[in-house]
Amino acid sequence: MLNNETISKLLTKLLEDSQQDSINAFPIQDLPTADAEKKRLIRSLMNIRMPRKFSDDLIKLQDNYLQEELAEKGIVTLSDIPTIKEQYDSPNIHADKISLWQGDITQLATGAIVNAANSQMLGCFVPCHRCIDNAIHSAAGMQLRDECSCIMAKRRLRYGKNYEEPTGTATLTKAYNLPCDYVIHTVGPIVYGNLNDTLRQDLWNCYDNVLKCCAENKITSVAFCCISTGEFHFPNDEAAKIATDTVTQFLKKNPQCGLTRIIFNVFKDSDREIYEKIFLP
Repeated sequence: MLNNETISKLLTKLLEDSQQDSINAFPIQDLPTADAEKKRLIRSLMNIRMPRKFSDDLIKLQDNYLQEELAEKGIVTLSDIPTIKEQYDSPNIHADKISLWQGDITQLATGAIVNAANSQMLGCFVPCHRCIDNAIHSAAGMQLRDECSCIMAKRRLRYGKNYEEPTGTATLTKAYNLPCDYVIHTVGPIVYGNLNDTLRQDLWNCYDNVLKCCAENKITSVAFCCISTGEFHFPNDEAAKIATDTVTQFLKKNPQCGLTRIIFNVFKDSDREIYEKIFLP
């Protein structure tokens, strides 16, 4: 269980820190008493905090807290996850390199995990939102938003002050308090109406560019979330087919890429069932 003192100290520090931003300032006298509510407020304050300098004391408290949270959740290693060859006797030609795993992507000790980012690339600012972007930034810590902000500031200097990250690119960052080595951020396509070939190609580019990023940076294992299927409304079954087709073709075309394990991470039973239908013989 998380240390009550760790929770209280971090919450107090975050509340003090929030007073620097009048928009996000939280009334300190309204401090909750239950640990569950304190933890929810900690995540909320982290979610809404704009990128700016933080004190060493704040980061040390945050890192201790997040590492305790991770220990409580548990770390999942590659040896804990069977390949689809072992699990389903899949006929996929790369079945010994592909896995399907249902669970919390922030527990995975892989070379990289993939974050479904938005075009601002700063993470989700909605307190305790259930999207993958929020989950990854919350578990990694405030340093991740800071690094993403620095990356975007450099790109705006180069491409103009209104620059937003295009759909389908891949951006590599550190992972901070996550058990993986890196986070690869990609902006998936948003489906407003009918699905079309442009949107399909955009999603293909997300998977393809993440894999290229892994190969270029000698990352040997990567876990994909279900890019664009949540808030961005890409149909889950079509998204899964594009994801698996892209990975299969990339491995076929790039046998020396160095990737030894690619994990399709799902959270919902319905997504697991979609992938199982693709992989089953």
